[in-house]
Amino acid sequence: MSYKKRKRRKGPPPGSTEPVRVRTPRERDGEMFGIIIQMLGFDRVRVRCEDGNIRIGRIPGRMKKRVWMRVADTVLLVPWDFQTDEKCDIVYRYRGNELDWLEKRGLLKVF
Repeated sequence: MSYKKRKRRKGPPPGSTEPVRVRTPRERDGEMFGIIIQMLGFDRVRVRCEDGNIRIGRIPGRMKKRVWMRVADTVLLVPWDFQTDEKCDIVYRYRGNELDWLEKRGLLKVF
């Protein structure tokens, strides 16, 4: 007899839309929210940041193939130690239910 192997589901149960954990910005590390406004290619994006600056963001190698980013995605970023007003690193991309959670808690300010 042959048995079918079932795939195990990862993540929350199918009926729940509330995220279990949401990554919030750490102020002591200088993290802030941003919105992707243009894809530049070669792992770079143009981001409108929470503080009003427009920076060039770098997508690190660990996120390059695993997390796909598009224009109008909300991301978490860290400005560089030097060229702080021009460049940053992308740390995390928020999904739809995480954005709803942030807006409901009042953490995500419209900028």
